[in-house]
Amino acid sequence: MYPKLSETLGLMKHQEISQERKNTLAPLIDFIQKKMDKKTEIRINFICTHNSRRSHLAQIWAQTAAAYYDIPGLSSYSGGTEETALFPKVAETLIRQGFFITKISDSENPVYAVKYDENSHPIIGFSKKYDSSFNPLREFAAVMTCSQADGGCPFIAGAEQRIAITFDDPKVSDGTPEQTRIYHERSMEIGAEMLYVFSQIKK
Repeated sequence: MYPKLSETLGLMKHQEISQERKNTLAPLIDFIQKKMDKKTEIRINFICTHNSRRSHLAQIWAQTAAAYYDIPGLSSYSGGTEETALFPKVAETLIRQGFFITKISDSENPVYAVKYDENSHPIIGFSKKYDSSFNPLREFAAVMTCSQADGGCPFIAGAEQRIAITFDDPKVSDGTPEQTRIYHERSMEIGAEMLYVFSQIKK
């Protein structure tokens, strides 16, 4: 892990997670544990309406947490009910927290390569629909990270399990003096919860 990212992860490990949130995270822990026990690939698709903020943060922190706790066979993805673009403040926030991010395609929907370690395979981040061919089409958990997507997508084809783990949208702070703080806090919250999830997995 990059030094700054290791420092961020250390801070996350000390963030308190309420019992209510632990109960919310329990189905995801169970899904991962069952895959681990069977020694099969673990695929998680984090889904939110626009695939621009929360779903990307969850995807990136989940992949990082799996690496941190040395959980093999984990592939995390993200998608939306529609395609937009990864919001630039998300990448800026993650860079501040220690990731190395490169924009590998500059368009209306840029593609980013996100690295948590200099020798790691990059996480590829760009906005796409949840059923994009880039994402798994079967044998995955669909994790709904916003209530709009959870309510608007009654059925996710190919998903073994559907899990609602919703987060408040940092978008509410856009254009305000609080934006940097709010995005930092939401990223830290999502990261802390993903760390907790993978810390519970028995190898």
